[in-house]
Amino acid sequence: MHGYGPTPQQPTTPRPSQATLTAVRVILVVVTVLSCGLLGWAAMLRLAIVTRRPRDWILLVVVALLNGGLFVFIMATPDDPDDMSDAAAVVLFLWLVGVLAGVITYYLYAEIRHYSSLGSPPTPSLPSPYAATAPVHPAPLPYQQQHLVQPQPQPRPQPNPYTVQTPPLTPTPAPQRLDQVRAELDELSDYLRKENKEHKEHREGEGR
Repeated sequence: MHGYGPTPQQPTTPRPSQATLTAVRVILVVVTVLSCGLLGWAAMLRLAIVTRRPRDWILLVVVALLNGGLFVFIMATPDDPDDMSDAAAVVLFLWLVGVLAGVITYYLYAEIRHYSSLGSPPTPSLPSPYAATAPVHPAPLPYQQQHLVQPQPQPRPQPNPYTVQTPPLTPTPAPQRLDQVRAELDELSDYLRKENKEHKEHREGEGR
């Protein structure tokens, strides 16, 4: 009892080689010719077993009956050919030629056609080293839910209203720098005062 899987295939009979088939055909044809058609049933039996068709089995029976009748007719004829009538000789000749030609022709035609329909025997082919290999994809892993960790915003520092903000300290000039500036200003004022005095005296001298 088979389950739901694939049904087992029937083993096929391997096809014989061409040399074997040729040898078998030659042997059967030679036996049929040498026996004057009396062993023509052997070729037909071989054909019926190979093809397994009802028509070939029926023809095997017909050929066997013809061979049996031919054997009886030969036994009924006189041993001396001179005593055989012309009609009996014609019938015997046509009987022999008909059986020989019919059996050999049909046997060769049917067997060659049968094996031609099967095709030539498959020859094993070696894999080509240059054949492109298909990329192998890894098997899909089972689905796993990934929890994404979202970054939390960090709180900004709030200014404390109770803290006393100290003003920035300004650097105080050094005392020496102040004294130097003051001395330069005094010299500049003295120079300007002197220039004004000389200019006034010069104008008074020109007025006189």
